[in-house]
Amino acid sequence: MLTSQRKRLILDLLARDGQIVAKHLSHELELSEDTIRRDLRELAAEGLLLRVHGGAMPVSPTTVPIHERRGIAPDAKVALGKVGATLIEDGMTVVFDGGTSNLEIIRHLPVGARFTAITHSPSIAVALEDRVQVDVMIIGGRLFRHSMVTVGALTAETISRIRADLFFLGATGVHPTAGLTTGDMEEAVIKRQLVSCSAETAVLATNDKLGAVSPFQIGGLGDIATLIVESGVADERIAAFADRGVSVVRAH
Repeated sequence: MLTSQRKRLILDLLARDGQIVAKHLSHELELSEDTIRRDLRELAAEGLLLRVHGGAMPVSPTTVPIHERRGIAPDAKVALGKVGATLIEDGMTVVFDGGTSNLEIIRHLPVGARFTAITHSPSIAVALEDRVQVDVMIIGGRLFRHSMVTVGALTAETISRIRADLFFLGATGVHPTAGLTTGDMEEAVIKRQLVSCSAETAVLATNDKLGAVSPFQIGGLGDIATLIVESGVADERIAAFADRGVSVVRAH
């Protein structure tokens, strides 16, 4: 088998199974583990997968800057946002992470919705400009331009004093075993802290995030109550999350 064919096979197996175990694949192909590991290193260098101990996992394509993410699956994000908005009840304190999917929640809030919105995303705060019955609190800190959210010590200090009913978490990877991940370590710390200060956490996930993994872990699937996915997601993909206690809702 040519190197190019072997790499194509690795990517196909990764898409099908959600992970590659180097030892198992080397046995199946009757090749040395060193050969498989070299292929994985080269594919990782091309940004086509994420190497982990013993093998590899699918890499999330949504780690690109936010201005590029705005063009990814816009119709799906609208559908996800509509469902997310139904989780908000009057009188709640709701924390919004940054991200283009969470912006769609704001755009689909019912007229007259009354709740307290807390966010470390200037974009989310601006989107709430016309929602005069929503009390908006902005968390300050250093602006992380890649995601247009605040991070750092000031952000963390403010979050430590918050108690919320619901948190809409933005993650670039949602994997059945690797859990919730993102592409920046400092951002992952802030996301993890927001999860811990909220009674429940919900995630809106487009298809490209499901089964994908980014370098830094936010938490496990046990940290979220609700996962909102696209309508066309296969039952077996949903089962992988539902079996771990997550309530999975399809957006229609």
